[in-house]
Amino acid sequence: MLEIKDVKKTYQMGDTTVHALNGVSLTIEDGDFVAIMGPSGSGKSTLMHLLGLLDVPTEGSYKINGREVAYLDENDLAVLRRSEIGFIFQQFNLLPRQTALENVAMPHLYSQQQADFAYAQEVLESVGLGTRLEHKTNELSGGQQQRVAIARSLINRPRIILADEPTGNLDSQSETEIMAILKKLNAEGITVIVVTHEDEIGEQAKRRIRMRDGRVQSDERLDEKPHVRLENRATGDEVPQKIGLRQAIEHVRQGFKTLASNKIRTGLSMLGILIGVAAVVAMLAIGSGAQESIKGQLSSLGSNLLTLRAQNARAAGGVAQESGARIRIGPEDTKAIAAQIQNVRAVTSTVQTRAQVVFGAKNWNTQVTGASPDYESIHASTPQTGRFFTAEENQARARVALLGTTVVRELFGDRSPIGEMIKVNRINFQVIGVLPAKGVSGPRDQDDVILVPLLTGMYRLMGKTTVDAIEIEMQPDSDMDLAQDEIVSLMEQRHKVAASLQGQAFNVFNMAEIQRMISATSQTMSLLLASIAAISLLVGGVGIMNIMLVSVTERTREVGLRKAVGARPADILFQFLVESIVVSAIGGSIGIFIGWLMTVLVSKALGWATHVSVASVVLSFCFSAGVGIVFGIYPAKKASKLNPIEALRYD
Repeated sequence: MLEIKDVKKTYQMGDTTVHALNGVSLTIEDGDFVAIMGPSGSGKSTLMHLLGLLDVPTEGSYKINGREVAYLDENDLAVLRRSEIGFIFQQFNLLPRQTALENVAMPHLYSQQQADFAYAQEVLESVGLGTRLEHKTNELSGGQQQRVAIARSLINRPRIILADEPTGNLDSQSETEIMAILKKLNAEGITVIVVTHEDEIGEQAKRRIRMRDGRVQSDERLDEKPHVRLENRATGDEVPQKIGLRQAIEHVRQGFKTLASNKIRTGLSMLGILIGVAAVVAMLAIGSGAQESIKGQLSSLGSNLLTLRAQNARAAGGVAQESGARIRIGPEDTKAIAAQIQNVRAVTSTVQTRAQVVFGAKNWNTQVTGASPDYESIHASTPQTGRFFTAEENQARARVALLGTTVVRELFGDRSPIGEMIKVNRINFQVIGVLPAKGVSGPRDQDDVILVPLLTGMYRLMGKTTVDAIEIEMQPDSDMDLAQDEIVSLMEQRHKVAASLQGQAFNVFNMAEIQRMISATSQTMSLLLASIAAISLLVGGVGIMNIMLVSVTERTREVGLRKAVGARPADILFQFLVESIVVSAIGGSIGIFIGWLMTVLVSKALGWATHVSVASVVLSFCFSAGVGIVFGIYPAKKASKLNPIEALRYD
């Protein structure tokens, strides 16, 4: 039973107060068929909106089955509306992008969290549209569209049907058919309230109420109301209040359909996101590739590597003083470091010189390095062909050599050098291996080198009794700073460095520190490039917001309809937010592919190292979806806050 008591509704139009309803009191019993009539401006439509919970009174009381609903909030009104009331509109208010079946099933999206197409088909068949299930609204006549609207009003099995001028846009035959359907529904116990200005429609009702100037002018009973009653049921409180997974999936499906109906506009709104994501992926890939390339070059120099060299301190009488012989380091220092410093993985002494190398009629000036066998592991120099020299060959001062790829190319061309004899500063050496290619590091070609045993280089080739440097590779995760201090302290003790010169006699070059510095610089540059690329994502987000605002304006009446059939503000917000996310996610996915394609083209065209990581792909996709959320919130909130009456009247 519907009961309104002393209800008033006023609107403020500038400085003028309009009294649409002025103290209306009315009771409508279950199962009645009521026609509310009156001229334009009489207040009949305003009364119907209040009865249908689309609007709230300024003053007065409104009860449904004894429950006061006049001042419920919008969420409670939506839940009660979708469980108790079905609307039939004069303008039909069907969604043009959806079929008759989808239009009828749409209210279930909010009441049951999923569209029940099987039941929707049954309802359409009950109003004579069983053969028009997949037809869109522009493929239906006016009478058929009104039948679809009636079927939609019945999908939630309401106790009350509110019809606003249900035959106003129909021909006489369609009018007769629609009224027959309404009478049939009333005979089944559904309360039918029709707002009309046509006397022939009012005469078919069981009760006729005439209004004028916002008041009830007359109220007359024309026929006995049916005694059939619908069984009492809950008023929607049991309907889930949260948006479930099935409802979210349906919103995504509808979002795709909505976006597909405006392909050009959707494509343009995606363009900014697409370009931004593609740029981010490409920049991160190029930056990551550069980092990997740098790491590869640094690893060829040695990882966790400390290089010890003597400074210009001088010793006198065995003790380092301000003058005397310069301190020198030798192979014995190498042995001492290996024996006394903890966590040493490998250690080698090195000597270097420039030399003229001759093979047959060809000669080449290159760098010659003498080192111990540990050099192979320290510098990742396992030969690509041949072998490395042994400790026995070092002790025997064997005249064997390994060549860098540049030396091989200059002296041997495409010929294998293994086993061949070359002259290094007129001394014969046998080639036993070819070092792995390491490329150019700065101005130096790392492959333009010849490697010989340490003692061979010192005594047979360079005439040295001391070494140029000692290279120490520490175990992974070692404390490099502590190891550096321990090595310097050991050397100062061994060479009896005076207290005044301590800290100046030896220099330790920490390769790990250089690696960290270069890697950090490379990472900073990569992030800078990605940040610049991300600006286009923000520009794309602004574009999405603009498009979504246009969409909200275009679909204002749709929002009003969805609220009329039971959608809460949260449902509307979620729907538009999903559409924004779908645009961003699709644009982001395409952008990821284009970004990957760009890295492939750059790598092939310019020879740059590139690396598309999973992290960069996930980051880009999440960022694009995040842009959709951030820039979609405002349009979605704007849609969710639309007043259902104003939205339905929007033209």
